[in-house]
Amino acid sequence: MKMSRRAKRMERHHKRSKATPGFNLVSLMDIFTILVFFLLVNTGEGEVLPSTKDVPLPESISELKPRVNIVVMVTGSDILVQGNRVAHLSDIPDNGKLTIVALRDALEVQNQRRLIKMSGRKAPPPEVTIMGNKAIPYKLLKKVMATCTEAGFGKISLAVLQKPAQES
Repeated sequence: MKMSRRAKRMERHHKRSKATPGFNLVSLMDIFTILVFFLLVNTGEGEVLPSTKDVPLPESISELKPRVNIVVMVTGSDILVQGNRVAHLSDIPDNGKLTIVALRDALEVQNQRRLIKMSGRKAPPPEVTIMGNKAIPYKLLKKVMATCTEAGFGKISLAVLQKPAQES
């Protein structure tokens, strides 16, 4: 039996409408682009300092956010620079010197790795943040700070936990 032109046209139309629709890639690309921009904008508010359970930080009413820089961590037993153990506290001599040689060497290596090299202008002094256990003696903290200064770090910050402001 011969099909009419109308029947052929209807058959073609039904075959077209039965096909599964493809993804609309333009809309998917728009969504993923927006998602990427959202993630890029919101990642800058993360924590700058590593969190450790064995370093209870002192509390302060400071409102400044920490900046990204080199972190020296003084735990109850070790001194770490950027997470790598540099010295054991029992190995630090208790003579009159204010320098911890292993810490100074590690900080000088970190200072040479800095990416910000100003050409023609004077480079800002490198910064270091000291995360110290609140139970460490002041004498040790003084040695760590003096060693940081000797290694060429002009700005030293101490990491603290922000305690809530008291209402008056």
